[in-house]
Amino acid sequence: MTYLNPSSATIGYCTNVHAGVDLASICSNLEEFAIPARDASGSDELGVGLWIPAEAAAELDEGVGGFSRFLSERRLRAYTINGFPYDNFHQPVVKRGVYAPEWWQPERLSYTLRLANILAQLLPQEETTGSISTLPIAWAGEDANADNLAQAAANMRELAENLRKIEESTGKRIVVSLEPEPGCVLDTTQDVVDWFEQELPETHHRRYLGVCHDICHSAVMMESQQDVLSRLVEAGVMIGKVQVSNAIIADWLSMAVGRQREAIAQLSEFAEDRYLHQTGRLKADGTFELAEDLPELLRSAESEQQPACGDQRWIVHFHVPIFLERFGHLRTSQDDTLECLRYLHQSGAAEFTGHLEVETYAWTVLPHSMRRRGLSEDIAREIFWLRDIVSDMV
Repeated sequence: MTYLNPSSATIGYCTNVHAGVDLASICSNLEEFAIPARDASGSDELGVGLWIPAEAAAELDEGVGGFSRFLSERRLRAYTINGFPYDNFHQPVVKRGVYAPEWWQPERLSYTLRLANILAQLLPQEETTGSISTLPIAWAGEDANADNLAQAAANMRELAENLRKIEESTGKRIVVSLEPEPGCVLDTTQDVVDWFEQELPETHHRRYLGVCHDICHSAVMMESQQDVLSRLVEAGVMIGKVQVSNAIIADWLSMAVGRQREAIAQLSEFAEDRYLHQTGRLKADGTFELAEDLPELLRSAESEQQPACGDQRWIVHFHVPIFLERFGHLRTSQDDTLECLRYLHQSGAAEFTGHLEVETYAWTVLPHSMRRRGLSEDIAREIFWLRDIVSDMV
């Protein structure tokens, strides 16, 4: 059981913000961005949440030792891996492609096991637990049928067995954590609790399989952070790591019609083509509806007499800087981030690795007005902000 405090937390940033699918590109990016971010943040050592796509993972079958030395010499601490994007996360259009291969595909199982073996070798000697985030089974489309979901569950149970063997042979416990995301098979807390109760009920499953709680994702689904985390605790589901990320919030009820139109124009700057920007809508009658992508929602709004379809609030899946509270007519879900961190600090009932990973992967597609500094400086500012928040909780 772990309380969140400076001594128990490991803080870093997710390197999926950098392009490149091979090992040489990963090393080059770490040299160019992570080391300056380490220095700018005032850290002697910087945590890195590695993104190792399939191509680079295959290269590391023979080169983990060299990569481990590379990280150690540069004072970069590998403690977690983002195992969600399998392939090129920076191609011109990613959208739903990020969910392939799904968890019923053998490629997803073999890739995740490869990452687990890599992380077991990269963890510092004194560190006994590492975490890997992975997709919440699949996008909730037609292919997510009963047969495929049954195969996905079987693959996860096989994964747990192999993670047990890794711990027995290396002494390193690798926790693979499903990351609920809007529009996927698992996008609400109830989905997650039901999946673990039905498919992963045993203690040996839950020692190695847990949840990656992405603060932005649950904000988009308009779920209370405290409610999400407390329900995971009650269900006996481990929190493998927390991805610290802010969503965009448009509070339409707080704006006059003219301001709403200006806010719609501001939101259009975020309607870019690379990533999927699911948007939670609190409608006029108080019901919740999920729009698959912001550009489609904005086009729909254009045909309405009221600027925002008469909705009360929109929350957009677009990871914006965690130190940002408000910009223009919009604000961020920073309050959700603070609520999550406070709960983790106060609740000793949660089994939590203490892994915090800043995941502002969208820096490169943010409007230019929000990218006034260099990427390393922005990463450092996020690390500094998060470290300060956690330190103040003592």
